[in-house]
Amino acid sequence: MAKTGKTDTSSCCGSGCLIDVHHHIVPPFYLAENSARIADSRGGQISRAWLEWTPQKALDAMDDHGVETAILSLSTPGVWFGDAQSARDTARRSNEYAAELVQKHPGRFGLFAAIPLPDISGSLAEIHYALDVLKADGIGLLTSYADRWLGDAAFAPVMDELDRRHAVVFVHPTVPSCCQNLIPAVMPLISEVTQDTTRAITNMLFTGTLSRLSHVRFIFTHAGGHVPMVAGRMHQYGPADLAPRVPRGIDYELRRLFYDIAGTTSLPAIAALTSLVPITQILFGSDNPYIPVGETVRGLASLDLSESDLKAIRRGNALSLFPRLGRDAPLS
Repeated sequence: MAKTGKTDTSSCCGSGCLIDVHHHIVPPFYLAENSARIADSRGGQISRAWLEWTPQKALDAMDDHGVETAILSLSTPGVWFGDAQSARDTARRSNEYAAELVQKHPGRFGLFAAIPLPDISGSLAEIHYALDVLKADGIGLLTSYADRWLGDAAFAPVMDELDRRHAVVFVHPTVPSCCQNLIPAVMPLISEVTQDTTRAITNMLFTGTLSRLSHVRFIFTHAGGHVPMVAGRMHQYGPADLAPRVPRGIDYELRRLFYDIAGTTSLPAIAALTSLVPITQILFGSDNPYIPVGETVRGLASLDLSESDLKAIRRGNALSLFPRLGRDAPLS
């Protein structure tokens, strides 16, 4: 791998390199224009990770920890703040900013493009531009928009278009307005972020959205939130008329989803996830810069997994979703 920062990357080459599917960007214009909204979404403050992010710092972190390629995405709060035209403009500028990084650093970056949901027509237009013009690797969604989750019927035109395209869809959690201050003095990032992933998956499952979108390759973050813990309760307390909407069963739908391990490389979390899904569905994700890459790298190495399983999580499973990354890998 070529040097792109201050760190010697010669130790990372070929099958040993990581592919990070959960790696955030902070476009300077996005931070400048939305600082108050970002602070509101994160317990009233903006961390240094937001304020100090640069493309070079991202590359340095990747080089320090053996990450060959990082697929870039916006984090919560995303681009929707109530005005459709503003959301369209922010999504387009963010996607073009990220696409320039992909072009400038061949083999180092990929892109999950933002779209301006809940604006349906704007989202359909941006899907076309992102996938057909910018050649994005997939589309990035939030778990909910304006207190509606992804299985909501209003979102069906967008979700059906993603299914038609057999898209990879990276779903990042947010904190809905209903739940931002449920427990005073407890940041919603502690429990509500993972809970919203659980809400989104449950909503999509029970509405039949997951079954209908059989061609979308979904990636959910943070080991699926609380899904491994509540999968049994889905069986026990799911709707009595669920079978027609989930003809292949709850377990089938949960096991075909992909899950990254950002922030969840503790033994209990991985034990729960691996009891729910096969290793083939687990991806390396860091949540950089908000969780430094090294935390997930070290956490993964500390787990009692076979070398073949580690290789699959570090890289192999991602290549099944993004074969171009194998073709476009930078030269050593």
